[in-house]
Amino acid sequence: MRIVVPKESAPGERRVALVPESCKKLIQAGYEIAIESGAGDAAGFPDASYGEIGVALESDPAALLRSGDVVLKVTAPATSASGRDEIGSMRPGAIYIGSLMPLRNLDAVRALAARKITAFATDAIPRTTRAQPMDTLSSMANIGGYKGVLLGAVELNRYFPMLTTAAGMVFPAKVFVIGAGVAGLQAIATARRLGANVVATDVRPEVKEQIESVGAKYVGIELGETAAAGGGYAKELSEDDRRRQRELLAAECARSDVVITTALIGGVFAPRLLTADTVRTMKPGSVIVDLAADGGGNCELSKPGQTVHVNGVTILAPLNIPATMPYHASLLFSRNLTAFVQAFTKDRVFQLDFTDDIQQGALITHDGDVKHAQTREALQSSSREEKNG
Repeated sequence: MRIVVPKESAPGERRVALVPESCKKLIQAGYEIAIESGAGDAAGFPDASYGEIGVALESDPAALLRSGDVVLKVTAPATSASGRDEIGSMRPGAIYIGSLMPLRNLDAVRALAARKITAFATDAIPRTTRAQPMDTLSSMANIGGYKGVLLGAVELNRYFPMLTTAAGMVFPAKVFVIGAGVAGLQAIATARRLGANVVATDVRPEVKEQIESVGAKYVGIELGETAAAGGGYAKELSEDDRRRQRELLAAECARSDVVITTALIGGVFAPRLLTADTVRTMKPGSVIVDLAADGGGNCELSKPGQTVHVNGVTILAPLNIPATMPYHASLLFSRNLTAFVQAFTKDRVFQLDFTDDIQQGALITHDGDVKHAQTREALQSSSREEKNG
């Protein structure tokens, strides 16, 4: 069975889906591996590091994709609208595995279904103990939480730690982290390592212990109804709970030097948590790092992919942070994909088993149909809007 890895074509994407370490494991499991020449260059994995372990290097991306039984990618495969039709180059019946983000990439889902590709989205893998080694969403969120704090520290006009100098003592910065998923917990831990005083909140009160375990003080509101959506995700709050949460966030933001926002609904879309009025109450020189910018942003004034300044407050809304740390991002992503492939390899072949809870949760398209319920509903809604619009 042949696994192929094309070079990522999305603007600014520097990761690669398989690193040499993982290729060795998959070759030992019985797979033939082929990769597009230069696919690993930007991540620090040159062609020679693949060639020396028996990976085939190919220069024609379309021919590479046509030859693949299994296609591994970091981001959603490109459609004909992008100028590089990766989906159209895949053979019908092939298997795609990667971070598809189907609710954000409905055109790609349509094209995959039309091409009769069996597509698995690793960002839709259920958050169970067995699935943890395959969870690309968590691996990449971990990087985002770490790098987001560093970006905030660079922009802030003061130190993070308390320092005693010959000129006197300077007090530590106050960092407020919104959301205590993987990115939020890593942000807390990183800010604490840099010496900041850290306060954090989450709409799921059950994460209080996790917040405190990495060194932050927990603040939160008493919810009228649970905000847990299962699988470690949060759902939208009631209107009354949203109002009380906005009041809490405004009060904490006004006291903070750096605010890190990480909140996503279902791990996909960003709820608007920080209003323009909240930003205006913040101290001049303070910084917001909106780590939910890929999902639209948690701050009303964020401009995804840009840095803006409002009344002396700097608002960063970086996109695709993992691609800015491509070596380790690729290493972790590759290990996640390899764990997924190995879990379902039998007799040197990747076996489809839709009764398995992991495959069932991650399956997006198969045999011309969209199997993922949320994605199917989003496509139907999109079609109605196009029809009426």
